[in-house]
Amino acid sequence: MEFIQAEKTADQNLVMLNESNQPVVSVVIPTLNRPQIVVRGARSALSQTVKSIEVIVIVDGPDRETVNALSQIGDPRLRVIELPKNIGPSGARNTGVREAKGTWIAFLDDDDEWFPQKLERQLELANNSDYDFPVIASRFISQTQKGDFIYPRRLPNLSEHLSEYLFARQSFFQGETCIQTSTIFVKKELMQKMPLEEKFYRHEDWEWLLRVSALEGVGLEFVPEPMAIWHSEMGIKRLSNIKDWQYSLDWIRSTRNLVTPKAYSGFIATIITPSASSVGDWKAFFPLLWEAIRWGKLRPIDIFLYLTMWVFPEQVRQKVRSIFIKKFKT
Repeated sequence: MEFIQAEKTADQNLVMLNESNQPVVSVVIPTLNRPQIVVRGARSALSQTVKSIEVIVIVDGPDRETVNALSQIGDPRLRVIELPKNIGPSGARNTGVREAKGTWIAFLDDDDEWFPQKLERQLELANNSDYDFPVIASRFISQTQKGDFIYPRRLPNLSEHLSEYLFARQSFFQGETCIQTSTIFVKKELMQKMPLEEKFYRHEDWEWLLRVSALEGVGLEFVPEPMAIWHSEMGIKRLSNIKDWQYSLDWIRSTRNLVTPKAYSGFIATIITPSASSVGDWKAFFPLLWEAIRWGKLRPIDIFLYLTMWVFPEQVRQKVRSIFIKKFKT
């Protein structure tokens, strides 16, 4: 393992391993204060069937416990960079991209895992892509207390606007569509042209995907099999689970030029409304509905979902969803 402190004095030099043997893929893992969890994720990355890789763990602020835990792995392909201060997940990932030596970048959240052939399958698809800058995702397994579920249930259509794929549901249950950060595989060159927006601490992956999808030569492709494990609802604190509906509203307003009216209404109905409902913020009922009407394009399914999110508690919706999905799988 190579350990780097991002803040160094004049007499400190970074010792770079394998200067003449550049990796094909650089795996970037941001983390902070979750030593045992990130070790599990890093090991899953180092266990890939593609061996020409480097795994860069960006410790997002002083965290000696995590650095010490990672030092026990003992694999020269592992690099650990401890930042002098916390800069957030987007900044940490951008730092990893800048440090990367590989042609391809694969992101992995510290609390997720990969199956061994994940990078091999994505690299094969990327090398045979007709796009100059393919963005390769995959299905994943969501591990919950109610069982394991494979998401997304459907892949995007060729003519489908990405924002509508992400936010405008065609069915009543969550998990129909999704692009999970830990499945994203992309050229380093594209990340350098268009890095993650560091002012966002949530939804930054969606914002990045929406921006790059409009570029010439960029195309989204999927490995149809699940290649990652997402440990959702398993007692792990995630930024994506924070119930801050006002932040999400500000975010979609700031990215309105990147989404269609149909996607705008869908985001309000299925992303913002559950957060407002879960904290009992009923004063948001009519303002959010008006927001969807004024700037979006409400469909009957959006209205149904909007009302459902307010009327039925989250636990009830989750139970019904798990029953439906289990029936769907059989």
